[in-house]
Amino acid sequence: MSREVIAVFDLVRMDMKFLLFDRDYQVVFAKKYQVVKTTDDDGYDCEDLHQLTTWIKNTFEETLQNPDFNVHAINFTTYGASFVHLDDSGIPVTPLYFNLKPYPEDLLDQFYKKYGSKETIALQTASPPMGMANSGLQLYWLKHHKPYFFKRIKRSLHFPQYCSYLITGRRFSEITSIGCHTALWNYKENQYHHWVVEEGIDALFPPIAPSNSDVDLISGNKKLVAGIGIHDSSASLVPYLLNVKEPFLLLSTNTWNIAFNPFSEELLTAEDLKRGCHYYLNFLGKPVKASRIHLGYEHNYQVKKIAAHFNKNGNYHQQVKFDKSLIQKLVRENNPEKQFIPESVNVAGFLPQLPRRKVKLELFENYEEAYHQLNLDLMALQAISLNLAMGKTKVKKLFISGGFCDNSLFIKLIASRYPKLKVYTSIISRASALGAAAIIHLHWNGDRPFPGIGKIQLHKPEEELEIGDYGLI
Repeated sequence: MSREVIAVFDLVRMDMKFLLFDRDYQVVFAKKYQVVKTTDDDGYDCEDLHQLTTWIKNTFEETLQNPDFNVHAINFTTYGASFVHLDDSGIPVTPLYFNLKPYPEDLLDQFYKKYGSKETIALQTASPPMGMANSGLQLYWLKHHKPYFFKRIKRSLHFPQYCSYLITGRRFSEITSIGCHTALWNYKENQYHHWVVEEGIDALFPPIAPSNSDVDLISGNKKLVAGIGIHDSSASLVPYLLNVKEPFLLLSTNTWNIAFNPFSEELLTAEDLKRGCHYYLNFLGKPVKASRIHLGYEHNYQVKKIAAHFNKNGNYHQQVKFDKSLIQKLVRENNPEKQFIPESVNVAGFLPQLPRRKVKLELFENYEEAYHQLNLDLMALQAISLNLAMGKTKVKKLFISGGFCDNSLFIKLIASRYPKLKVYTSIISRASALGAAAIIHLHWNGDRPFPGIGKIQLHKPEEELEIGDYGLI
């Protein structure tokens, strides 16, 4: 007997997967896409949109023909800050430009001279100045820098909605994609920013549809339900928002650690923006204050250095056990020369007073001491980011998901740093994919309750461990 499933394309950069969830939202099938790189018309790296498009179409068609599965629905979640621009025939006009591609400084100057300062636009759109990562500015760039492309564009689709279009043939705009540091949305006025209208760019966008919209698909003699796609960071919040009613923070950890506050009622300040805060829009169209730091990348960078210095293998940190007395010793010492000031990532805007210096590994007695100091310093940086996201919100709970959940030392330090919060690690496999499935739950699985947020574990503060407001000097 075939399994009843929902299909989800979860296209996180460099980790693109197709998954099938059963009615209890257990993953019953997963297939990975081998990312194919190419170059755009300027010679910069980008993903091969044609290859990816072909894979999406073929994978879905093969699954529909697979007798082991009875597909009832499909949805899509992808990274943001990327557009696919279609011509009159629905064919992409441009490559899928990489959002870290350099943006011409003279064009930025032209834009800000006409529409307001960087700070003004950033405050109005809750989008720190990020060049191409402000995806709305990609369209401004095309209009003024590549008019031969721009004139051919009939519709511009955010990447999640393009993926939905491939299967449904329908074109939509969707609020979580619009609201992810695109510089398109005026958060105070709750509409497209006036620069978008004045440039005529709004005419390229399809109508905005609710995130939980569904489209009927007919395959043979069978009707399926298709979602319109959702931005991956907003998708990862969906299971929590559906199940947790009191104010919480979600700390999503991996290469980037991103703290989400879906309950903030504050407008972003200029200081917030300088320190990397911005807003997302959740699937209900409400602002989510977010603060991010490249903490996973820094952790891995420093672990390699520590392992090389003490002649240990690269995974040795996984067997280091939490030592409360060692943490207390390091906090009492508070030796600046032992502190791990970030080296691999730029935190100048986040914490401008930090000196630029390398830790003196020879001051540590062993690997264990160095690794405890590293986690103590990473915790101090993470606390700054969490506090920025928290603002004045009276948060009750902190959920931590992703790679740092396996780092018991880091988790214990966070729980001890926030003794008044209930700190949980949450084990949700492919949280963004689960969120994409959950957002259309009622359309395909409405006869069952949504099963929750998976396995969670409460972490209590370490008794008699006083780390207070320990921070980097």
